[in-house]
Amino acid sequence: MKTTSQQRNRQEHRKARRFDRGIAVKLLAYLDSHGQAFFSSLGRLLRMPFTSLMAIAVLAIAIALAGGFYIIVANMQQLTGSLESSNQISLFLKSNVSQQQGRTLADKLAARADIRRVKLISKQQALEEFKKYSGFGDALKALQQNPLPHVIQVLPENILFETPEIKQLLEELQQLPEVDFAQMDMQWVKRLQAIMQLARRGVMLLSFLLGLAVLFITGNTIRLELQSRRDEVVIAKLVGATHAFIQRPFLYSGFWYGFFAGVIAWLVVLCMVLLLEQPVERIASLYDGYFQVLFFGVGETLLLLLISAVLGVLGAWLVLNYQLRQLQPQ
Repeated sequence: MKTTSQQRNRQEHRKARRFDRGIAVKLLAYLDSHGQAFFSSLGRLLRMPFTSLMAIAVLAIAIALAGGFYIIVANMQQLTGSLESSNQISLFLKSNVSQQQGRTLADKLAARADIRRVKLISKQQALEEFKKYSGFGDALKALQQNPLPHVIQVLPENILFETPEIKQLLEELQQLPEVDFAQMDMQWVKRLQAIMQLARRGVMLLSFLLGLAVLFITGNTIRLELQSRRDEVVIAKLVGATHAFIQRPFLYSGFWYGFFAGVIAWLVVLCMVLLLEQPVERIASLYDGYFQVLFFGVGETLLLLLISAVLGVLGAWLVLNYQLRQLQPQ
């Protein structure tokens, strides 16, 4: 009985080993098939450099347009962030409020969580600035006393994105006993918000349309390649090849088209940024500002290449799924 049990265990062990070996062989064959299709599709593209380059260039232009508009909006958002100081609230204090009282009020406002920065401009400072920039310096010397009030400039937090809260803050500051009136151009903030929202939606819509263009261009390129290899596909069907097996090299061709188009599009957008960077920084310096042109980060670059490759594969799959059903051996 003991010998019989040992023999049974050995048989089960051999079956398990054969089963594991069978899975390993199938997995290696599957990976070998994909590897062969992967590199053979790349070799086919390299053997037809002119045709491949023309298709990839058209795809790259469409992807570069979408990426370029994305970079433009990203830089516009950075620019609006630098414009926050021009959207500050100005508190004009009452004439009987002294400079020390104004300083005390400014310190109190600076401690609030919804206020980022506070600056007190005294009567004398305001008068000096007015003389300097107004062009009426000589006329102002005839004044017996300084008619300008103390002013507190308040920069709220998130001034471009939280309009209701800013309006509430403006009303609160207006109610302060030291404040004569508070002023802020809320219409400018609303316009800036609307422009940025329109720009973001425009980029999304344009990217969607250009994505469809990439699908159609890739699909048409793969369709032409399929027609040129029609006899090869028919023979493969006659010997019993599945649609998945026939589609595999064409899908990898779509991947290479999309991937190389994404790389070229990235280089095109990089050239655009390099060409515009120096003139933009020169303009910023003329306005005593600093502006650094943004470009794709590492994550955004990888996402661009991934989307390009996926669009290439998807465009190829859509065409192949239809064309292979229509292509039947005679």
